[in-house]
Amino acid sequence: MCSHARFSLLYGCSYLARCFHASAIPTGKTPYLDFLAPGILSQSVLFIAIFYGIAIIWERDLGVINKFLVSPTPRLALVLGKSLSAGARALPQAFIIYILAAILDVKLNFNPLALLSVIVIVVLGAACFSTFSMIIACILKTRDRVMGIGQILTMPMFFASNAIYPIAIMPGWLQVIAHINPLTYVVDGVRSTMLVGNTSIFGLGTDIGVLFVLTLVLAVICARLYPRIIQ
Repeated sequence: MCSHARFSLLYGCSYLARCFHASAIPTGKTPYLDFLAPGILSQSVLFIAIFYGIAIIWERDLGVINKFLVSPTPRLALVLGKSLSAGARALPQAFIIYILAAILDVKLNFNPLALLSVIVIVVLGAACFSTFSMIIACILKTRDRVMGIGQILTMPMFFASNAIYPIAIMPGWLQVIAHINPLTYVVDGVRSTMLVGNTSIFGLGTDIGVLFVLTLVLAVICARLYPRIIQ
């Protein structure tokens, strides 16, 4: 489910977390390893979803998209269905990160409502990023280009978020970018529900609301562009 790179990153980050402990990066009363775990989970969601546009290019080459477009199913429903499937694919990734975090003694919150909130945020985050990827696929129309754009975006989005350090210690210009970065809201929502005694910076309702609205807007745009994939 997880690539070797993701395992290496998780264990490498856990090593760094134990080396720096909480002194190098101020995370309040939260140990840095605990602070980092939701960021790694959110990164997994980003990585699995940002390349999802490649799937619809394969479907175009197999003639599946043509059959979808001549069916009476609304295009928005097609897009939302694909984005939700990306969310479902992200859940096994989240489960694996939970197991690894438990092994590393991260203080996880196993309250049923907290777990449900994590599932909702993971699905919304994956839906958001996958819908954006499908927009790119509808515009660029080739696997190589979609892969290239995904690779260009993943690391800047990851480092320009609150995944590995708090927004408060960022330079002012980077804080602005972090606030418009959807990954920031995924990390904030996951961190507030995944960890024991942690609270959301923006508010859990805000995190979910931003992701929901952004996903819906991107889905509407993608629905309008969807026929272009076969042109």
